[in-house]
Amino acid sequence: MRLHPGETEAVGWRVVTVLDAVRQLCNASPDVTGRPRVIAIDGRGGAGKTTLAERLRKVVPNSAIVHTDDIAWNRAYFDWGAVLIENILHPLHRDEAVDFRPEAWITYDRPGSIVIPAGADFIWVEGTGIREEFAPWLDASVWMQGDLDEQERLLAVRDGDSPEQLNHVANWLLEELPFMWREQPWARATMIVAGPPQIDHDPDTELVVASPTSP
Repeated sequence: MRLHPGETEAVGWRVVTVLDAVRQLCNASPDVTGRPRVIAIDGRGGAGKTTLAERLRKVVPNSAIVHTDDIAWNRAYFDWGAVLIENILHPLHRDEAVDFRPEAWITYDRPGSIVIPAGADFIWVEGTGIREEFAPWLDASVWMQGDLDEQERLLAVRDGDSPEQLNHVANWLLEELPFMWREQPWARATMIVAGPPQIDHDPDTELVVASPTSP
């Protein structure tokens, strides 16, 4: 399996129900009260983060998803941490509703806004780029581990392989690789989820997971 430099291959993969995985994530922060639990889902493009977030949202009542791609839209690839903290994570910790239009949305006239109603029980923060500065605002995190060659193939299937897209991917990697080397989000994760899994399981009700391993 080809992994990021510095990433340790997970061992002891096992099949669990989606609800059991949620319980394990809850156990990482059992004393959360008066606000939603905020759980990050991180991994490389093509790892299946969005799919996992949607599955979790469907099985966990009163939960919502924050896509970091919406925060990062028309910004430098990883230059959005402070924006996420100030406008999303901080209000969520005060159990406040969020209705936020990033500056780039206004500049480029993108319609709508990022909306999260008050009183949610779970917030799934989904996207590449979870970093150490978010730690005080997160109650647990997931790292989706998979073979980078396979994830690149899935990304090409999803987004195409036009010259423009290939150039975008190349520019992305110039920033992603040093970012991942520096941050190593897999080392801080509460749970490792296989993306895509290599073990037989029911994709509708189960996940393939492992515990984090030390570098």
